[in-house]
Amino acid sequence: GGMGAYSPTSLVTTAIISDIMKNIIEPTINAMRDEGYPYKGILFAGLMIKNGKVKTLEFNVRFGDPECQVLMARLDSDIVKLIDATVTGNLANVNISWKKEAALVVVIASDGYPGEYQKGSQIKNLEESNRVDGVTIFHAGTKAKEGQIIANGGRVLGVTALGLDVMDAQKKAYTAVNLIDWKEGFWRRDIGWREIDREQ
Repeated sequence: GGMGAYSPTSLVTTAIISDIMKNIIEPTINAMRDEGYPYKGILFAGLMIKNGKVKTLEFNVRFGDPECQVLMARLDSDIVKLIDATVTGNLANVNISWKKEAALVVVIASDGYPGEYQKGSQIKNLEESNRVDGVTIFHAGTKAKEGQIIANGGRVLGVTALGLDVMDAQKKAYTAVNLIDWKEGFWRRDIGWREIDREQ
């Protein structure tokens, strides 16, 4: 889990979005308000879609990880202004815009994750990897030490790419991943394959 993500997905149709809002999100928000605990903030709904039917797995009061990376890559609005509008109750007065490009993130984790893993190994070649067109590398479990980047967690890097579609974003992300020099890290090689099959 948590080893990659992509956005958008053709699985989420207009009908499914309507179903999610009407039967999951709005009842949850309304119930919190009705019980005296109105909620303002980030609400991450972990959902599963099977045969067009949506089921709720979990709610978190934070962004999902690594889902957040692809959302931030595609967000064309200022996230700080959106959060401020949420807190001050002015969200209805703010337009949210998204880039047309697709985004895909590949997580690079320490060997052994999600079990025991070692900290302290050096990660090299990040600058060259970050120069791949459309790529941004998000640091999750790293620290800087004496001018070097050191692995300091389980899920260490989120290599995120924007592309014309999911296939293009996947190609850019894996090009960048393959430039990173870190023998103690591993990643999945199949992020986005289902959506790519659907695109074709």
